[in-house]
Amino acid sequence: MEDLSPLEVRFLQLCKSLPSFDENFYTQSMDLLKEIRKNHLLPDTSSSIGGGEGEELEMFWFAFILYWVRRLSEGYSGKANGVSLCQILRATKLTIVEFFKEMPQFNLRAGSVLVKLYGEDWEKKLEAKELQMNFVHLSLLSKYYKRVYGEFFLSSYADGDKKNVSASIKGNMSNYQRFGWLLFLALRVYAFRRFKDLVACTNGLVSILAIMILHVPPCLRNFSTHDSKLFVRRGNKGVDLIGSLCNKYDTSEDELRKTMDKTNNLIVQILKKKPCLLSECKIEHLEGIDTDGLTYFQNLMENSSSLCTSLDTLEKDYDDALRNKGELDERVFVNEEENLLGSGGLSGGSVNISGAKRKFDATASPAKTATSPLSPPTASPISCNFLCDNVGVAATPVSTTMATAKWLRTVISPLPSEPSSELEQILSSAGREVFNHVIRRARIILRAIFPDNTSDNTQSANMMDSVWAEERREEALKLYYRVLEAMCRVEAQILHVSNLSSLLTNERFHRCMLACSAELVFATHKTVIMLFPAVLERTGITAFDLSKVIESFVRNEETLPRELRRHLNSLEERLLESIVWEKGSSLYNSLIVARPAFSSEVNYFGLLADPIPSLDTVAAHNNISCRGLPPLSFLHKHDISQGQSRDVQSPKRICGDHLNLSTSPVKDPKLAFKSPKLNLSPLPLQSAFASPTHPNLGGGVASAEMAINVFFNKIVKLAAVRINGLVKSLQLSQQIRETVQCLLQQILSRRTELFFRRHIDQIILCCFYGVAKISQLSLTFKEIIHAYRKQPQCKPQIFRHVFIDWSSSHQNGKTGQEHVDIISFYNEIFVPSVKSLLVAVHSASATSKAKQLPEPNHNIDGTGKCPGSPRPPPFPSLPDLSPKKLSPAHNVYVSPLRSSKVDALITLPSKSYYACVGESTRAYQNPSKDLTAINNHLNGKVNTKLDFDNVAIVSDSLVSSSLHRESDSDISAPITTAAATTSNSLLEFKQSNNTSD
Repeated sequence: MEDLSPLEVRFLQLCKSLPSFDENFYTQSMDLLKEIRKNHLLPDTSSSIGGGEGEELEMFWFAFILYWVRRLSEGYSGKANGVSLCQILRATKLTIVEFFKEMPQFNLRAGSVLVKLYGEDWEKKLEAKELQMNFVHLSLLSKYYKRVYGEFFLSSYADGDKKNVSASIKGNMSNYQRFGWLLFLALRVYAFRRFKDLVACTNGLVSILAIMILHVPPCLRNFSTHDSKLFVRRGNKGVDLIGSLCNKYDTSEDELRKTMDKTNNLIVQILKKKPCLLSECKIEHLEGIDTDGLTYFQNLMENSSSLCTSLDTLEKDYDDALRNKGELDERVFVNEEENLLGSGGLSGGSVNISGAKRKFDATASPAKTATSPLSPPTASPISCNFLCDNVGVAATPVSTTMATAKWLRTVISPLPSEPSSELEQILSSAGREVFNHVIRRARIILRAIFPDNTSDNTQSANMMDSVWAEERREEALKLYYRVLEAMCRVEAQILHVSNLSSLLTNERFHRCMLACSAELVFATHKTVIMLFPAVLERTGITAFDLSKVIESFVRNEETLPRELRRHLNSLEERLLESIVWEKGSSLYNSLIVARPAFSSEVNYFGLLADPIPSLDTVAAHNNISCRGLPPLSFLHKHDISQGQSRDVQSPKRICGDHLNLSTSPVKDPKLAFKSPKLNLSPLPLQSAFASPTHPNLGGGVASAEMAINVFFNKIVKLAAVRINGLVKSLQLSQQIRETVQCLLQQILSRRTELFFRRHIDQIILCCFYGVAKISQLSLTFKEIIHAYRKQPQCKPQIFRHVFIDWSSSHQNGKTGQEHVDIISFYNEIFVPSVKSLLVAVHSASATSKAKQLPEPNHNIDGTGKCPGSPRPPPFPSLPDLSPKKLSPAHNVYVSPLRSSKVDALITLPSKSYYACVGESTRAYQNPSKDLTAINNHLNGKVNTKLDFDNVAIVSDSLVSSSLHRESDSDISAPITTAAATTSNSLLEFKQSNNTSD
């Protein structure tokens, strides 16, 4: 004690306060504490990190140090009597929500120390993202469980109700709900221990609900077997309980019966209850239920004594399991320990736990949802049906997940697990062995993505149950074949060719397709393991590769539910904003070919992507047996390896320089403000995946430039959405908005290196402050950060930790790499690099503004105006892709027209070129009648529960005039009537369902 500093003394006292104090654990924790202090990461002075000062900051560091040691120390992470996360949080007086919100920042700050002590793979060992997602899922499941429990059982009594209920049962009513949750946790520990996904866990909760319907005393029921809404399936013998629950909660009957068998086995093994066939038991309160195939347990919860015994047994069993895994105590969700759970949710950048219940008026801007402005928002009829089939179930994150799983189960699973005859013909046209190569590749890659416990050589948490993994592989395989066939048909039409050998023999293309299919399967089941971007590592591709297929994948699978479209669009945003710019991205391989000026810097810092691993390497790394798979020919192996060398040389230019990055904007002002044309038309896949280093294979400089330009266009569009959001939050002028956008485009074109290994929001924030400074606005960085915190994509680490490599900044006396705050980055790196661009952009903006001021009007009619002079490029027109609220007083929205209706309209040019919003009794029988019906509805002239009395009626002539508007008109104009437009932006009415778990 005498050698310890005051800080270390406080840490020792904290360790001793833990329920399971261990000398070895304390020693390792103290060593980590000293190492962190040695690296000046834990100052004694106050700091803003952790959301507080002094003691609060100290508690955050103590909590993370204990957690890191608990999870990373050899031989201790699985030790009995270990310290759990909840025990650490209780000792440090922190909440779970606070802990997870701050985790990314503390992991980033202590990363260098953790690498030194625990190795380069410390993040994989820590499994922080998995644990955090597990908490999010449990939050959703607990709300879902409480809701469905309340639909069937009573939770409280009013005076005079249920007079025949004994006092003993009254006092223990909440224990029935607790019993169900503890039984669910036992199911997670034993049946779902290797993999935890939201669909399987929801099936588990529904199975437990079925067991409780059979066993909870009838006096606690909130239902009757004659209720046709709860029990919709009936037979000659009574209510089909399993079928009715499956219909109500969108579960699979086969999966539910399997899960019920697992739950029943747990009751036998843990609670030592003897099962019997319900059909052989005479239970009076179960009359009206078809008992065939159902199991009953005597004395499970018939009275207070049996219930308490079962609760004590489940509690003890879970305590033993918790000590061995040392993770989150999942009982907190029924213990109602609000002081430990914390307030608020993990959203807005940490983890988004909102699902279908997100408000539609918040989705007017693509930046406010997972919907990207870069991919088509087309909603298919079938996806809408899946979300609306069961009107009796509120749209919640869990119910939306189950509806999406229903799509995978009913649309994809029935498909054959082999290529269709049409796809086989397409593949065979590219060569005799292409068909065999596709089958072999798909089996190997999907087995690498979905490993089972016999083929996985990674740590135990990433192991999957063999049956579960095989089912997911088959789903991903069928989806891959389905979309591949659709893509090939479209590609052949675009290129006007029948032979697609260049594309079909491209290894990266097929692996991206397999990765995309697998990611959708993971997203459908909401798995905790293999969170994105883990699928990239398993397939050997990079984020830049995957970004090339996402848009085409969405376009070519029309049945894709809205939630999966949002997921892919969200991934595309994540790829564009930061992941593509990370070290080892294939973006740099194309960039140095298209922009040779960057070759020295990219090669010096080792930013190039590694060669794509061969299939044999993937199979060997994942212990995958290739028995029974078609052999890979020598010729095909050679084709795959071409162009994958890491040592990429920059060839001489063989085509025109579309965007000369080396030209000074001061010397050439016209070129300085020439921005990339925002054409987001998808690049043909054959060109997108052509090798940048092999001109003879359709690649070369031209191919690289096309890929880079398409990518830069997407970056500009994404940046425009985020700049627009910040401008509105800061209440800045349109001129400032356009100046910031112009500056960012110039930086992207001429100072592209500023984006290397950084987040695009970091550049955007600096652009705002730079423009504010040179425009002499009274806008501080603090105000910009405050506005940025309100953006849905905000993560504190974005402005707290900006990457800097001092060797590339030419700063005297500073070497190495580190992360600094946004202000330090702005002063040290950003300003010296973009000062000339900033001055030029501001000067051009000011000149343009002055020249566009109206001259004195000498026209007699008073209508004459002087035309404005050229100005910096206007702010990009942002398409309104998400449902838009029609009136602030009513839940009426407009959204893009379904693709099937668009196709129908395009094929009938002799009829109307515009579609009326809303549904017709017949297929667009008459625009005038349709508009009249809609206006009558909005004005309350039809029988409806909603009152639309303040909406004006629009005439047919006004609708017709709207057809001549420009496609890039201002999207911010308010929508106040039932409107119609051209087939490029066809609309239909949607009505929101803002409900929650």
